[in-house]
Amino acid sequence: MAGHSQFKNIMHRKGAQDAKRARAFAKLAREIQVATKLGSPDPSMNPRLRSAIATARSANMPKDNIERAIKKGIGDGDDTEFHEVRYEGYGPGGVAIIVEALTDNRNRTAAEIRTAFSKHGGNLGETGSVGFMFERLGQILFTPGAGSADAVFEAAVEAGADDVTSGDDGHVVKCAPDNFHAVREALAERLGEPPHAQLIWWPQSPITVGVDAATPLLKLIDVLDDNEDVQSVSANFDIGDDVMAHVTT
Repeated sequence: MAGHSQFKNIMHRKGAQDAKRARAFAKLAREIQVATKLGSPDPSMNPRLRSAIATARSANMPKDNIERAIKKGIGDGDDTEFHEVRYEGYGPGGVAIIVEALTDNRNRTAAEIRTAFSKHGGNLGETGSVGFMFERLGQILFTPGAGSADAVFEAAVEAGADDVTSGDDGHVVKCAPDNFHAVREALAERLGEPPHAQLIWWPQSPITVGVDAATPLLKLIDVLDDNEDVQSVSANFDIGDDVMAHVTT
């Protein structure tokens, strides 16, 4: 989930998702399956599959699960067809939200996403209703142990990245979508596998959210994250550490 302050809160969301291991593994397996179906089952010939496998491994997904997902992508005993779908809308506080899903039933998923928005103070809109507030980017996260700010910056520039933000919590590398897989692989070779890397919708003008809006907003995002069809949730909000501490206690 991309939305509030950079590395710490992104990894907080990732940690919450990883804690639900069965659901997290199912989402990872679905991405591996789709990546295999759209390309080659050979990771060396399929950048999207290589990235999906690397993400699965960083989440400690068992090797058998990964291999099973690849076989399903090839069509071995599974003819399920998944579709990539994007939903856009507004959450509490006027926060813009983009939801990306992989689904085998568009009607079911659309109904579930619409219900989630309406039950938690939001409103699902048409495709394109909030997309203009975001920029499509590749985002790669590294912990502080990956190297100093200067070392990570140098590696990122050489890998073809566009921007690097470093702080006490870690490093956030951004790049153009078309360069995402190449940049991720170059940085992994130089700095080690990143704990998190994905294509995201990066908010252009984040909205500062107070406690009153933050509580239902985070609940909505949790509900969306929990949906088995949802692969990612992006939002244009910024929650300060003081508000976040109050909301999460």
